Amino acid sequence: MKIAAIIPVKTFSIAKTRLELSLQQKEDLCKIMLEEILHILSISPQIEKIIIVTKEEKAIELGKKYNAVIILDNDEKNVNSAVDLADKYLLENQFHASIVLPQDIPCIKTQDIDFMLNYKIPPNFAIVVPSRRFDGTNALVRMPIDLMKTHYDEDSYKIHMNTAKEHTRNVTLVFVKRIMLDIDNMEDLKYLLEQNEKPELVEKIRNIVNRI
Repeated sequence: MKIAAIIPVKTFSIAKTRLELSLQQKEDLCKIMLEEILHILSISPQIEKIIIVTKEEKAIELGKKYNAVIILDNDEKNVNSAVDLADKYLLENQFHASIVLPQDIPCIKTQDIDFMLNYKIPPNFAIVVPSRRFDGTNALVRMPIDLMKTHYDEDSYKIHMNTAKEHTRNVTLVFVKRIMLDIDNMEDLKYLLEQNEKPELVEKIRNIVNRI
């Protein structure tokens, strides 16, 4: 089965507005988090292709480094429109399933992807991993690719669960601690810096945060 990962990437300079950091710190943080998830996806045996939807040049450079497909998102309307662009590419190239992931879940590991995808129930299924606060969706698996439209930025995890149930009986809510941790505000960042999952990555992020 051909599974692709979709990562919509907002322009770094206008992302993470709730983080009390300088513009350069936020851009550096976005870059290091994106590179970490690209690295994990690139070594996952479950993921055949990575799709990045963005107009951020630094993200495009990173995507090329990890042999990702780059889809330009010049309008950058929202996450849903970015996913639509990726869906079109995946359907044209006969992929069977996709997993939509944000760029800011740096604690993710390959075993998290394996654990999540072990829940799949062919031929039609959806898997939802909520955010730590249960107000967003930090992973959304759909088979087929066009099983359902996405509804990000709208208390999305509940809407994704309900929408998926309208299209298939095979809907699973999965809790994966490392995927559920996204970095949206200073509380999230503080929590990340207290974790021991990836000491080297955490130290790099600490150096960014502590930079004067």
